[in-house]
Amino acid sequence: MKLLYTLIFTGILVSNSLAQEKTIHVFVALCDNKHQGIVPVPETLGNGKDPNRNLYWGAAYGVKSYFSNKTSDWSLIKTLKPEDPNILERLVYKHAIKEAYILADAYDGEKIKTCIENFLKTSNGQLPINISHNSKTLKFGGQAELVAYVGHDGLMEFSVDIEYNKVANKTKDLIILACYSKEYFSTEIKKAKANPILWTTHLMAPEAYTLKSAIDGWIKNETGSAIDERAAQAYNKYQKCGIRGARNLFTTGF
Repeated sequence: MKLLYTLIFTGILVSNSLAQEKTIHVFVALCDNKHQGIVPVPETLGNGKDPNRNLYWGAAYGVKSYFSNKTSDWSLIKTLKPEDPNILERLVYKHAIKEAYILADAYDGEKIKTCIENFLKTSNGQLPINISHNSKTLKFGGQAELVAYVGHDGLMEFSVDIEYNKVANKTKDLIILACYSKEYFSTEIKKAKANPILWTTHLMAPEAYTLKSAIDGWIKNETGSAIDERAAQAYNKYQKCGIRGARNLFTTGF
């Protein structure tokens, strides 16, 4: 009987551990002066084929630099060679305390359309990715629970033609850090049957401190409104735009 109780208790622990595991897939379209309709930035920051110095990746508040060097909450655990040539760098991060993992992909800035299309397909539960780590199989792509896009709002300049699954296996939470993302992404996100927990209403700088703050709230199962406030506080801290302006910039849901 003691053995039976031990097995049951162990099973409960394993079950709880699996239930607490969270996966997040971040799509980053590298800033690109040449191939994107942006206000030009310094050449070193706006070379979409140079992730190490790119504004949205390797620069001070880019996704790679921020999550690797500016927060103790996340640790880089894997650097992978992507099979997709459009992805210049692929990184896996592990949360310091929670069983939460981030897969971050840096897309060639010239291939922003591919990046956005893959983000939208993933939002619909397509393009599953399995990554092995310490005897675990981490599920990203269309199997991730949270999907994020960081970069220029390419839908201001081009349209996409995606065949969405009519019924998503599980509704995905989304973060879209790009200018006017609610206005330009709404139609596609509705087709994808996804849940936008954070997106924007105006021009913005899609830097990683906002992403990190929003993910913090999501991991804690906070409401969209609470995540919205986290994002506004972080954005105001770094951009000095005034909390009222920051709150007007971010919104949640449709």
